[in-house]
Amino acid sequence: MSIESYKPGLENVIACETSISYLDVEHEEIVIRGYDLIDLARQLSYVDVIGLLLDGRLPSPDERVTIEQMLSEQAHLPEGIYAILSSLPASTHPMDALRTGVSALSGFDPELANASVEANRRRAFRLLALVPQIVANSYHIARGEGLVQPRSDLSFVANCLYMITKREPSAAEERYYNQVLMVYCEHELPNSTFAARVIASTQSDMYGALTGAVASLKGPLHGGANEAVMNMLLEAQTVEGFERLVRTKLANKEKIMGFGHRVYMRKSDPRALLMKEALREMSEASGDDRLYHMCLAGEEIVREEKGLFPNLDYYAAPVMHLLGIPVELFTPVFFAARVVGLAAHVTEQLEHNRLFRPRVLYTGPRGNKVSQIIADN
Repeated sequence: MSIESYKPGLENVIACETSISYLDVEHEEIVIRGYDLIDLARQLSYVDVIGLLLDGRLPSPDERVTIEQMLSEQAHLPEGIYAILSSLPASTHPMDALRTGVSALSGFDPELANASVEANRRRAFRLLALVPQIVANSYHIARGEGLVQPRSDLSFVANCLYMITKREPSAAEERYYNQVLMVYCEHELPNSTFAARVIASTQSDMYGALTGAVASLKGPLHGGANEAVMNMLLEAQTVEGFERLVRTKLANKEKIMGFGHRVYMRKSDPRALLMKEALREMSEASGDDRLYHMCLAGEEIVREEKGLFPNLDYYAAPVMHLLGIPVELFTPVFFAARVVGLAAHVTEQLEHNRLFRPRVLYTGPRGNKVSQIIADN
């Protein structure tokens, strides 16, 4: 195995073929089955993208209604899952509760052994409907609060936010939350998606693949970055305080969360620009633009000092905060949005499968003799 073929972190290694999505960094575009993700997020709904990712095309108006109905019909979380979540310590991180809940769902799937495309499509809708309930109610259970069930009079997107905040979202809040779900729905081959495809390549089931994705997404270098961004903003409290915090971290050579995405090192993450716009609009509507100007100040400092652009998490974090989502649920919300992309990747992997089995560049010793150890002793 030559050192020339070794790429730490598999950087720029092409690991699979896909027709699902592509990051066109040079043109600052995220392609989702041929469409620009930002264009989709501005004009359509998350439900439309569910159809696009799972079926390969945008749904018609009637098909969109059918998708909403399918999600509503699947929205019955088994009592056994609530019992499992209730048995966890109250100190359990929501991502750990989510990982447990997703894994446990497999036991309640009567057609688990059926790995056909049709069965996996049904499984994807089941996960899309149930994961938001696990996200919201695992949090409420840990706080000794009552369960919040989805309402039949709300859309799928509105229900996802309602179950977290316990209040019906306004039309504007639903629109911004729809954009949050859209920008997190799919992003080519990040760590969690790669983990899901690796697991699926063994012909494991979708629940196992997504359980691995949850574990991957929990890390602060991946999904957990949005929580870290918000915690920095809350710690700093003011524009001046955030400027001091960012400059101190840079002086100490600490990583500034929300910057330095491996793909968007020297180019803008188009999703961050959309969330930046949403944050500005929300700030103007509320009359409190403090978080917006804190983020602007931090962005300017990091660009001047390091030449880095913010990624999605940097601006999505304060948007979720203004929507009333607890910081601990930022990464679970990320996963709930990404379920559709993960399901599409798992299905694609199983349709054109090849087991992932890379090799290593060995750096350990050679030639050790057991007989010599025995003789020396």
